[in-house]
Amino acid sequence: MTHATWPGSRRHSLVLSLVLVLAAAWVGCRHQDRDRLEIALNWKPEPEFGGIFEALHDRIFEANGLDIELSGGPGAPVIQMVVAGRTAFGIASADEVVIARARGSDVVALFATYQTSPQGLMAHAERGFDSLAALLAAPGILAVEPGLPYVKFLGSRYDLSHREVVPYSYSIAAFLTDPELAQQVFVTAEPIAARRAGAHPQVFLVAESGYNPYTAVLIARGDRVRDDRGRVTALQAALREGWRRYLDDPSAANAWIAEQNPEMDRESLTLAAAAQVPLIKTDATRRDGLGSMTPERWSTLAEQLKAIGVIGEVEEPTRYFIQPGS
Repeated sequence: MTHATWPGSRRHSLVLSLVLVLAAAWVGCRHQDRDRLEIALNWKPEPEFGGIFEALHDRIFEANGLDIELSGGPGAPVIQMVVAGRTAFGIASADEVVIARARGSDVVALFATYQTSPQGLMAHAERGFDSLAALLAAPGILAVEPGLPYVKFLGSRYDLSHREVVPYSYSIAAFLTDPELAQQVFVTAEPIAARRAGAHPQVFLVAESGYNPYTAVLIARGDRVRDDRGRVTALQAALREGWRRYLDDPSAANAWIAEQNPEMDRESLTLAAAAQVPLIKTDATRRDGLGSMTPERWSTLAEQLKAIGVIGEVEEPTRYFIQPGS
């Protein structure tokens, strides 16, 4: 069992992104063991991948006949790596899958970790907002990554004229000093850091707007799913078991994650693991199992992306995903 060498800083550096792109190209050029399968992560080791690390730590992949290695990291072009065959599997978001398919790439989703997207907007609780709409209607600065689909969706649904929209700086430093600033967050990351720094953040999920793509989705190329269905099914089963164990008790996997990512201390890991539980375990997963997806959710997402001009045509929704256990 092997694991990757991880980049050191958080979505911050253009130089880091370039290094990662070059590293991804190196991964594609090197000789790969015929029986080893890579999963390219789109971030560094954190609880959002807890079930994967649990499956590695507890040898669940091996028990399912799989030899799994991790690659990728912050800035890694996961969709491109999967499409080019430089990695067998990768982690992306559902909207990335829909967009990639609209551009002609045969990628499909195999396992959806987050049933509710962890993407949110964070404001100071002292401002007293009672909804996402109230936050967006109030004056002040809104720091977000420009051009992202959810940002376009919010702009199409809400009047942002009272907000000065600026690029997100990948830091909470400005938030800590400006009581009128709101910024994008993952609920498992920035709000926890802000609280530990003494602030009182209030977080509104973007899902409140109706835009709720599955997140931390395992993806593969369609031909791999067709030609190697046995191992794909085994991988889906291993992930379900890994996530079941991690959600029951994340402590062992978190200790291992902390070794891989020393920038995140054990308390932050514990808090992040707890914060994501209601986003992963839902009525849908209790009914259909962890990682499950529905055609209705994919159809709604594709129609939303079409409505904001991100894609043209919408596919039949079952073409976007392969249900675990199917």
